[in-house]
Amino acid sequence: MFPQHIIARKRDGHALTREEIAAFVRGATDGSWADYQLSALLMAIFIKGMTPEETAHYTDAMMRSGVVADLSAVPGIKVDKHSTGGVGDKVSIPLAPMVVACGVPVPMISGRGLGHSGGTLDKLESIPGCTISLSPDRFIRQVNEIGIAVAGQTAELVPADKLMYALRDVTGSVPSIPLIASSIMSKKLASGADVICLDVKIGDGAFMKTIEDATRLSRLMVEIGKSFGKSVTAFITDMNQPLGLAVGNRLEVAEAFETLSGRGPADLETLCVEIGAEMVHRAGKAPSVEAAKKLLHDNLHNGKALAKFQQFIRAQGGKLDNLDGFITAKFIETVKAPKAGYVKTIRALPIGLATMQLGGGRATKDDVIDPNVGIVLAQKIGAPVVKGDVLATLYASAPVTAAIRRAVQEAFEIVKDAVGIPPIILGTVR
Repeated sequence: MFPQHIIARKRDGHALTREEIAAFVRGATDGSWADYQLSALLMAIFIKGMTPEETAHYTDAMMRSGVVADLSAVPGIKVDKHSTGGVGDKVSIPLAPMVVACGVPVPMISGRGLGHSGGTLDKLESIPGCTISLSPDRFIRQVNEIGIAVAGQTAELVPADKLMYALRDVTGSVPSIPLIASSIMSKKLASGADVICLDVKIGDGAFMKTIEDATRLSRLMVEIGKSFGKSVTAFITDMNQPLGLAVGNRLEVAEAFETLSGRGPADLETLCVEIGAEMVHRAGKAPSVEAAKKLLHDNLHNGKALAKFQQFIRAQGGKLDNLDGFITAKFIETVKAPKAGYVKTIRALPIGLATMQLGGGRATKDDVIDPNVGIVLAQKIGAPVVKGDVLATLYASAPVTAAIRRAVQEAFEIVKDAVGIPPIILGTVR
């Protein structure tokens, strides 16, 4: 099949066959298609779209572009979770040990952060000694021994996705729902889990901006999972303010530690319990979602979830018995409310970008992250404040610029009338 013929068919609005899609992905993997040909087809897909059948074929071809993990050596139903990314999104760190403490194995392949959206791997690596470079044998052995392992994506796992995403990023074809769905699901399917829970963020600090787009993406990913015999649930969750209070690698790990100790922010604990309950119930460890919620809540407050987290960190070479001396930022400053009222809005994107400017995020994949910097909110939407109340605390390795302080202060909208607390979960697709 000639690339130009396949490109022309999609350009003209035709649905591509399984064989044509396989040739496209194979061409990306073995280098037989030039970058300009791959980019042309990706743009044609962006403009013309894909049918659900095409998207399933594309996901399958992407998944099979590398190795597919064999988790048959791990007994029981294996569960995994993926987030589309957001500001302060540290859910995986407390969620995984919470679920494992209920007797469910969690082999998790996670990613790094790029831009204002943080990555689980960067957060874990901010713990001294903790490694996410696990060989396949060590990964399987650790899951069998303690129920949990978290590692980075290897070069052998869905290699076509890395190239495809890089080309989409530089050609303006990232915001395509079929391409997003295939990118996410090909990696999750290649990771080998039986149950997959998806956290689809929507709002100012997320990629999806409307409930309609988030629902379309969620439904498509759930249907793709079902076509592969997987149990998939998508939660559509709010990212119109940062999740929890902490933004920045060690600050978020510390907040996860507090959450596992039963002292976490309400929105973070709620989201962990809701997603975790679906995972535990679907894995057969609780007769209902409500029973699973009680089990997870109990483990947050009886020490079992925290103990599992500490066991997991030790297994991966780190140690975090307590938070003494964990945050070592050189400069700590506060941003205060300019007037009295109620917090109506905390724009997540400016908070994430300010954290990047402090050194807590990557503009390019080669940037080095400072694990100690970040922002901790003192208020959430709905909170009453008086003039001079602390809105946020900034942790930095160098003096904070006036521009960063101003950006953080302006992220908070304070109004005269009382404001309700928004729900964290906006919808669920099964």
